[in-house]
Amino acid sequence: MKKNKKIKYIFYAVIIVFILLIKGAVYSDIPVEVLKKKYANEYSKFIEIDGMQVHYRDEGKGTPIVLIHGTASSLHTWDDWTKELSKNYRIIRMDLPAFGLTGANENGDYSIENYTKFLHKFLSKVNVDTFYLVGNSLGGNIAWDFAAEYPKKVKKLVLIDASGLSTNKPQPWIFKMARTPVVNSLFLYLTPRMVIKDNMKQVYADDSKITDELITRYHEMALKIGNRQAFIDRAKMDFNFDDKANLEKLKSIKTETLLLWGENDVWIPLDNGKRMDRLLPNSKLVIIKNSGHVPMEENPTESFAVLKAFLEIR
Repeated sequence: MKKNKKIKYIFYAVIIVFILLIKGAVYSDIPVEVLKKKYANEYSKFIEIDGMQVHYRDEGKGTPIVLIHGTASSLHTWDDWTKELSKNYRIIRMDLPAFGLTGANENGDYSIENYTKFLHKFLSKVNVDTFYLVGNSLGGNIAWDFAAEYPKKVKKLVLIDASGLSTNKPQPWIFKMARTPVVNSLFLYLTPRMVIKDNMKQVYADDSKITDELITRYHEMALKIGNRQAFIDRAKMDFNFDDKANLEKLKSIKTETLLLWGENDVWIPLDNGKRMDRLLPNSKLVIIKNSGHVPMEENPTESFAVLKAFLEIR
């Protein structure tokens, strides 16, 4: 019975794809070489790690600051901060496996453990030993996990709307879709701009800041060959946090930590930031007003002022 039901869903999915194909609603994958012409620049470099050509940028001089973006994002989310930080620091940022110009990991492993191992390999290859570490959302989870595993390497830690603890909120619909059999198969063909725009409206608190250029960048990065399947693979690992283990890890981090949180984050609510602040032994929580899940992107001036003050305190 279950097998027949699954076959029926697949049949319907094929029919839907066929109809949308006729209507021109199916979006093809974009080759990485095409995207490089638009989204790589003079600071862009590529380094091989675990069979992937990892896209990263290395700008400025001084104490290194490593910036890690979140799910479905790219190193471009740090553009505004980098303009200011690179005046006094060495700024290193990369497109994580599954996203941006780096794209899919051949082994399909997008666990936090594997991301932490990846980060360690990456930093070893670019010859960075001790540094300030900054992460947003998924990148925040990777950052605090790395700080727990390699405490002597992280001088200061900045977590922006970081994941890693369960929430009392239902998971965003785009993750539900990516985790639903048959439906997620459609995602490999149907990724219209309206889906990306709707997603951005969840991430941002102020819709007026969502520009066409921003939507286009997120949309085109999602269409890179392999990225849609990688998003599905990554989404299957989300929201299954081992709170008990993560609580103990967070409690073990002695590194001085700044928690930056968007007041209106609907993906990882402020309550999670307050909870994380209680768990971390050496942390300070700062709330960014009128901001959602990505305050460094949505409110770069306000969030940067807080970051600057934290980094310059000796």
